[in-house]
Amino acid sequence: MSTFAFPPSIKSRPVYGTLEPQAGAAHMFIVDGEGANAVLDLAQRAPSMMQLAHIVYITRGTDFAAALKALNPAQFYQGPTYGAALPRIRRSLADAKMGLQVYLAGTEGLMGQAMNEAVIAGIPHTAIQTEHRGATARRMQCVHCKGITEDVETDPFVCSHCGLNLFVRDHYSRRIAAFQGVCIDAEDPGNVPVQKGIYE
Repeated sequence: MSTFAFPPSIKSRPVYGTLEPQAGAAHMFIVDGEGANAVLDLAQRAPSMMQLAHIVYITRGTDFAAALKALNPAQFYQGPTYGAALPRIRRSLADAKMGLQVYLAGTEGLMGQAMNEAVIAGIPHTAIQTEHRGATARRMQCVHCKGITEDVETDPFVCSHCGLNLFVRDHYSRRIAAFQGVCIDAEDPGNVPVQKGIYE
């Protein structure tokens, strides 16, 4: 799926919009998977901004590299994972000058982690544009062992670190860019509901 209407939730849960062209000295796009389509859509509306654009594209099983390169951005990087792209993202944000516009698109895990890096670099989170595209899987932190499990699609799920059965909560930590999971059978071990999709 390319877009998804998230149901209403608690205040800490991120809300995503649609990328809009902004005036700026430079434009940094950090996208994964189908998030590339958000950049392609934006470039149709404002093609001239690509001359000042740095696109960091994490493939995530997709192949939009040729289409993104055809936009003729000032800089282009393609990587297999967020971890592989992280040194480049950090260096680009550290070297950024006043007037940089930051755009994030793709999965919640990518946007949360990239926003955290931008905030650490001094860009207020309210000045960073986001657009969800692609998978609705969540990046989850176990509140018990603090381990992170990527791409969680079911509720409950088993922590990949400590093995506890965790309830998928909407509570989101911007600091660690993850939703929180809490043990679902702490008071009655083994009494675990049937798994279902997070948004079922």
